[in-house]
Amino acid sequence: MKAVGYFKNLPITDPESLIDLDVPMPQAGPSDLLVEITAVAVNPVDTKIRKSRPAAENAPVVLGWDAVGHVRAIGPQVQGFAVGDRVWYAGDLTRMGSNAQFQAVDHRIVSKAPTSLSDAEAAALPLTAITAWEMLHDRLQVNRDSRPVSLLVTGAAGGVGSILVQLARQSPHLTVIGTSSDPDGAGGDWLRQLGAHHVINHREPLAPQVAALQTQGLAPVRHVASLTHTPQHFKDLVELLEPQGQLSLIDDFGAGDIDVMALKRKALSLHWELMFTRSLFTTHDIAEQGRLLAEVARLVDEGKVRTTLAEVLGPINAATLRRAHELQERQRQQGKLVLQGF
Repeated sequence: MKAVGYFKNLPITDPESLIDLDVPMPQAGPSDLLVEITAVAVNPVDTKIRKSRPAAENAPVVLGWDAVGHVRAIGPQVQGFAVGDRVWYAGDLTRMGSNAQFQAVDHRIVSKAPTSLSDAEAAALPLTAITAWEMLHDRLQVNRDSRPVSLLVTGAAGGVGSILVQLARQSPHLTVIGTSSDPDGAGGDWLRQLGAHHVINHREPLAPQVAALQTQGLAPVRHVASLTHTPQHFKDLVELLEPQGQLSLIDDFGAGDIDVMALKRKALSLHWELMFTRSLFTTHDIAEQGRLLAEVARLVDEGKVRTTLAEVLGPINAATLRRAHELQERQRQQGKLVLQGF
């Protein structure tokens, strides 16, 4: 079958960094679905792994952790799916990725795709939707009480932020503040369309901007979803959070880049989010990932959540994926980049 992958960790400008391949067809294990892929999205994790994960001898690395496709075979332990079902998922870091014609995936991290979206529109959502849902509900526990509070989302116009803002708006007690590099331009317009109540500038100190909103009646900032440049904003985040507030992070940085002791005086809590944790460790609640994807699909089909698709770059091949990785590495992407068909 056709696939795209690599044998060497190379800069994306090198034609060998991602190449077209012919690889063996995967087989569905006892708990697996075998899915024929129709569309995939590109995420920061793709570029990070391309740079760092070595290929085994004569065995290429095939990336890809966002997919929509149709079930072609099911394992004997699978329940709730049938051959022909149209599904979506974000996959598992330990298995072959979705940049291939077929992929075997654990059915517990899969759900049926929303019927109201095209394959490309749906492919933009799974990984970021899982990350956003887990940040909001498993880490920050935003619905633990209904007191009016605010949620600050840094880097809100990106892939995770674009879905997180929409999911947060499903909780009526939350006031959502998004950050953008151009709050009065395209980035701010995008976030307001997605439902952000306020947009502030993350090129300026955040705490004074939040304080200014509080003089206008803004509810206390109980939750922060820090999606990018956490060390740069950390001091301001500690300052603007209310006592006993919660900070959740997804970005990578050095162990000494933030002072966790700064959280102690306010009894602030720190929560890491990695949407691959459940599949990496086959946790007792791994099926929660499939269930939350089904709930997101329901919200999409009810018109409460929209796709974050930015652009369909072309078919699933090495040339198009190299372009997608190059755009992703610039770290200025608004919404998601998708590839469709072989």
